[in-house]
Amino acid sequence: MNPYNAPALSRPWWKSTQAVLGILALVALLGAFSFALGFLVMIAAMVAVWVLPPWRWFARLGATVGALLLLTVGAGLGGQLDANGTKSAHAGGASGESAQASPTASKKSQPAIAVDYVGQQLDEAEKQARATGYTAAHHDASDEDRVIVLRSGWTVCFQVADAAAKTIDFAAVKSLEPCPEKDGGPLPWPKMPDVVGATYNKAVEDLKQAGIDLDRVTLDDVYLDIDTPTAEEAAEDGNEWRVCFQSPDEGTEVNPATTVRLDLGQWTDADLVQDCPSAKGATYKIPANDPDYDDDTTGGGSTDGGSSSSSGDSTGDGNGVGTVHPGSFCSPRGATGVTKAGTPMICGPGSDGRNRWRSA
Repeated sequence: MNPYNAPALSRPWWKSTQAVLGILALVALLGAFSFALGFLVMIAAMVAVWVLPPWRWFARLGATVGALLLLTVGAGLGGQLDANGTKSAHAGGASGESAQASPTASKKSQPAIAVDYVGQQLDEAEKQARATGYTAAHHDASDEDRVIVLRSGWTVCFQVADAAAKTIDFAAVKSLEPCPEKDGGPLPWPKMPDVVGATYNKAVEDLKQAGIDLDRVTLDDVYLDIDTPTAEEAAEDGNEWRVCFQSPDEGTEVNPATTVRLDLGQWTDADLVQDCPSAKGATYKIPANDPDYDDDTTGGGSTDGGSSSSSGDSTGDGNGVGTVHPGSFCSPRGATGVTKAGTPMICGPGSDGRNRWRSA
């Protein structure tokens, strides 16, 4: 027998092209009923495509992409079948009830009214709407016509429902954005008010009234010798702190990317300087705190061999002086004095280790 005329060996049926195509078709069929089961069969189909049939690489790659598409189409059809099944069940239930109810009662029946989902996350609103038999759609509620990708990060502002057709269309904005006045309108971002010159308490009221979140407001000081207060400290002495500068300017829209800053100065009726400086961080609130400060009103200057002392006339006992400025540098340690308001002060080490006038 001539070996060249021998019949070709047939491949097992499970390695044939027909078998692989059958597995691919099974992906779409099972995906329509169970996405998880369809996904597992898709993995098996991909392995079979690359192992079993004698296909070229580009054919195997095309079959792999086709398996993904078949799973997606099958899952989508499964969702539609579930919706149709729900509608059929409702229709069957309605037919059973209409057989028992009178024709007049059947004519008076009205379709269910859609629930109000305004204020909810878009993904939750669509989920609940579909659970009641509605087909949900969505779009950007602003005039920017943006594509909604992550629905959990959007909030429903408006909805238009058709109870007869069981459809509902949601208009939404991003979760940190305000809803426009009407669907398709501009986002009404709050605008920065003019708070320069106002006390901290008054500035806070104006910011709240403008709709600006106080958690986004940062504070800073304006003088070189004054520390920046926290929001709690500024609120505690809210009538002593004044707004010297603000950012952004009055009328600027304040969106999530905008940084709101208030530059504060502090003074009371007892302070010699009761006004904002011409520029932030350029001067000292208490002139005597300036290392280059030279008080010509003392007549003879320093009495301790070069150490700076607070302004005022000596009381004659070596340790007492006249009027002093709270927080200013002083010498010698232990010296006493009083403020312009009559508050007793003592010269002692401050937080920076240097002698300053502080309450006795």
